[in-house]
Amino acid sequence: MLFCEKCGGILVPKKDGKTKEFACSKCGHKLTDTSTTSLKEEIKGQKSISIVEKTVNTLPKIEAECPKCGNNEAFFWTQQMRAGDEAETQFFECTKCKYRWRKSD
Repeated sequence: MLFCEKCGGILVPKKDGKTKEFACSKCGHKLTDTSTTSLKEEIKGQKSISIVEKTVNTLPKIEAECPKCGNNEAFFWTQQMRAGDEAETQFFECTKCKYRWRKSD
């Protein structure tokens, strides 16, 4: 789960499911592409800086078949899309091809 750096509210994925953009549920602050983080590290005795690219994904993984590539593992999250008395919508992202789809009951 991601939290807003400005107000501490929960960041939720953008509704279209195509871009990796998150918006704060309280203040509307937007955060784009949280899956890649660049880290800078200086090694003592050297004057150069090494840049390390690391993929960070905080979403839980489940066993779900991707309709595009057939991979059996996906990240998932849920979001309330309709009235509070109706079921929430489940969103999935393939861990292999990054295809996104949703399931609503």
